[in-house]
Amino acid sequence: MICYRCGCTLSEKDFCTGCGADVGMYKKILALSNRYYNDALERCQVRDLSGAILSLKQSLKLNKNNVDARNLLGLVYFETGEVIEALGQWVISKNIRDTKNIATDYIDIMQRNQAHFDSMNQNLKRFNQSLEYCYRDGLDFAVIQLKKIISGAPKYLRARQLLALIYIKFENWEGAKRELEKCLTIDANNTTTLRYMQEVDSILAPVDMGHMHHKQRKADAGVQVYQSGNETIIQPVNRKESKAVSVLINIAIGILIGVAITYFLILPSKIYSVNEAANETVQTISDEKDKKTAELDSMKLTMSKLEQENAELKSRLGDYADSDGSLRSTDALMMAVNTYMNNSDDVEAIAAALENLEQKDGAEVEVHSDMFESLKSSLMARYSTKLAEYYYNKGYEAYKNEDYENAIPDLNRAFSYDRNNQDAVFYLGNAYRRTDELDKAKEAYAQVIDIASDTEKASKAETYLAEINNQEGAE
Repeated sequence: MICYRCGCTLSEKDFCTGCGADVGMYKKILALSNRYYNDALERCQVRDLSGAILSLKQSLKLNKNNVDARNLLGLVYFETGEVIEALGQWVISKNIRDTKNIATDYIDIMQRNQAHFDSMNQNLKRFNQSLEYCYRDGLDFAVIQLKKIISGAPKYLRARQLLALIYIKFENWEGAKRELEKCLTIDANNTTTLRYMQEVDSILAPVDMGHMHHKQRKADAGVQVYQSGNETIIQPVNRKESKAVSVLINIAIGILIGVAITYFLILPSKIYSVNEAANETVQTISDEKDKKTAELDSMKLTMSKLEQENAELKSRLGDYADSDGSLRSTDALMMAVNTYMNNSDDVEAIAAALENLEQKDGAEVEVHSDMFESLKSSLMARYSTKLAEYYYNKGYEAYKNEDYENAIPDLNRAFSYDRNNQDAVFYLGNAYRRTDELDKAKEAYAQVIDIASDTEKASKAETYLAEINNQEGAE
């Protein structure tokens, strides 16, 4: 466990031995995050995946850098068929810790098995299409799509729940119960599944004839009541029907059965074949649309890059006053020399003019004339000491106020004007270390040791340099 402020390794004490920060509450928060993670592990062992998701989300609220909790959350999402959510958690985990992270292996496995990934992506599209069918009252089409999803991804929890809900709408209670029982094998404590199961069980519960009202039982005298599976059969007894009526009834029943067979067996197959052809056409159009959309997005991205490059070129064109880009630098140097000649004590104005000579990051190195370099060197020979003192005082004041963003450039300038200024480069290294720019901090501490060996600051620089190296080795 490392300090959230300075990055030092924490001891058993409630304060950081490096910077003195109070870390008691910080340790409790991390411990509580780990406790939620352990609770999620226990829930996963009994397949309470919904409860595990809640515990893991709570763990990440307390410590967003808990890589183990984020990886486990991705696995739980993957187990329930939520592949996109799982990949999102693993990608975040990899960005938090790039080395020695099992999330890297999970992502590599997904990338290597491209066919499986495409299948899962297709299942997601089919699920969204099923939802669209449900909104448009095309429940039959939704059932076809959901069955295709389940055949390829049996653990896609939301697909099974939606299929069970459609079965409930159709009053196919047995089919709904079958799907919900499979949902419970995936996630034993899912609230949605349990709510649907309660509704189905209330319908399939056997009828208790013993609780019928006494008058109703009298009215039903002469009937025989018995259970057949989940159905209650009420059959009249001691009644005789005439043969003619029985024959007519049987004929009518036969006709009805024939009509029913035609309606329920032949017609649905025709409808299904037509719908299947329509679905294939829709899928083809959808794939073409996705391809056109991807091409359009690519063209938009290219256009955006070209516009950005155009803006940068215009900005650079405005920055330069002539072909070699040296006029601005010449004006800045002339302004500094003029100020020096009129009032050599106006350090702030001279420093502000010379800041325009500084090389911007990524900019091309300007080429100046020999006269320009000679004038600049002459001014530096006379005034670099005052400039170094001015920038050191300004940068050290910002450093004391923990304004490292403004302290770093001023201390850098102080050291550039006086390469023997050990105080400037020492506090510059401290500022880099506080802003986690460890490579620059190491370089600054090395310069302190080089120019001020056998001094107190060199000793401190060696200590801080060792702490940074130990921290990087631990990671």
